[in-house]
Amino acid sequence: MTPAEAVERLNMVLAHLWMVRTFLKHADDIQEDEELLDVPRTLYDSIRAVEPALQRGDTREYLRRLKGKLPKLRKLSEFFAREYQRASVHTNFEMASLSLRGAVRQMEEIFAAIDAETHPSGSEA
Repeated sequence: MTPAEAVERLNMVLAHLWMVRTFLKHADDIQEDEELLDVPRTLYDSIRAVEPALQRGDTREYLRRLKGKLPKLRKLSEFFAREYQRASVHTNFEMASLSLRGAVRQMEEIFAAIDAETHPSGSEA
């Protein structure tokens, strides 16, 4: 996968995460829980962090910034999967958790595909 193709795919994943963020931001069930409110805030910060690079068409910067956010998003996903039931056992929260985990997994796969193309033998050159 080329870096440009990766940016296109990653941007679609981020659009999906934006919708998860929007649901959680407006969910009354988490408004009193600062830890759970950190989920939509972190999603917002991560998505907005790559916007300037996307607007400039700077593929390299976009990928660098987003890859740097990936560990934080992975940790956030794991936290929300463990803790969302604190707010509600409603299917909407379960699906938001599943969506967040799936999006992070897709991001990891996209970055792995870029790395595989850059270093086909699996070694760092």
